[in-house]
Amino acid sequence: QEQLVESGGGSVQAGGSLRLSCASSLATYSRLCMGWFRQAPGKEREGVAILGSDGSTNYADSVKGRFTISKDNAENVLYLEMNNLKPEDTAMYFCAADRRWIGYWCSAVVRTQYNYQGQGTQVTVSS
Repeated sequence: QEQLVESGGGSVQAGGSLRLSCASSLATYSRLCMGWFRQAPGKEREGVAILGSDGSTNYADSVKGRFTISKDNAENVLYLEMNNLKPEDTAMYFCAADRRWIGYWCSAVVRTQYNYQGQGTQVTVSS
């Protein structure tokens, strides 16, 4: 069964850090377009970061300079390193993947819709 499983969420104070992980059982992992999006209660889904199979990345303006997306192809794990967290970062964070976009065409847009997504992990930042 192809699935994505997130972990690493939690509660931190503003200025703190968290690292989210996403374990994948999807086939052809190294060629996937992968990303993170988040959704807070009462708000629209927001694309956070995206990573193409060519290593290209893109970030939402709200997290640029604070968040870093990366992946370990050997272990099939996607990461989101989050630093200097702010209360407005509070949301459910979802790992996602898609095979439709390759290389640059994956990361040209910080996407919110993918063919595969995990169940999410909650991040809460207090002031």
